[in-house]
Formats: sequence, C-alpha cells, structure tokens
Amino acid sequence: SRAGMVLSVLVILLLSMFYEAIKMGKAVLLRRALLALPRSLSQESLVEPEEGGTGPAQGRFPIFFRRWFRYHVGQTLFHVVQVVLGYMVMLAVMSYNAWIFLGAIAGSTLGYFM
Repeated sequence: SRAGMVLSVLVILLLSMFYEAIKMGKAVLLRRALLALPRSLSQESLVEPEEGGTGPAQGRFPIFFRRWFRYHVGQTLFHVVQVVLGYMVMLAVMSYNAWIFLGAIAGSTLGYFM
C-alpha cells in the first residue's frame, strides 16, 4: 500500500541518518581516546601512586590505560551497531525499490550534513 511504502522509506531514511551519526560518534571517541594517552611516557606519568605511599604502584594499570580502554570499548560497541545498521540498509536497498534507494541516499546525505 501507499502508506506502507511511505513508512518504509521513512524508516530507511532514519536508519541511514542514524548510521551516519554512529560514524561521527566513532570519530569523536577516537579523538578522545587519543587525547587520553599521555604526551610523554615517563614512569611517573604511567603509574598512579599507592595509597599512603610515595612510590609507583606495582602490578596496577596506569590511569591513561583505563581511560583509553573505556574509549576503546565504546568504539567497539559503536562499530557493532554501525555494522548492523549498514547491513540493514544494504538489505533494504537490495530490494531494488527505487523509493527505498532514494530514502537511503537522502538519509545518508541528511545524516552527514547534520
């Protein structure tokens, strides 16, 4: 029906926009992960001091590594969502319907623009 086609095109348009938003979110997380890395790699900047002590803590992860790892996990989750959305949009476009194809193109364009 006509209403079903309009709804399908709208859903594909929104999925394409969300795909582009996820792509930009991954880029932002990558930038933050790189900023979390220290500029110099001296031993004092890599390890946090023990509580009540003044020497470096042995066997503990550095602060920057924990921050970087959190950003890396976020990037991984964004990547999984991006792949799933990409395949969904690809399968919709492979229905060989011109309106759905135009909805995917319009959504990708709008998502990139925003």
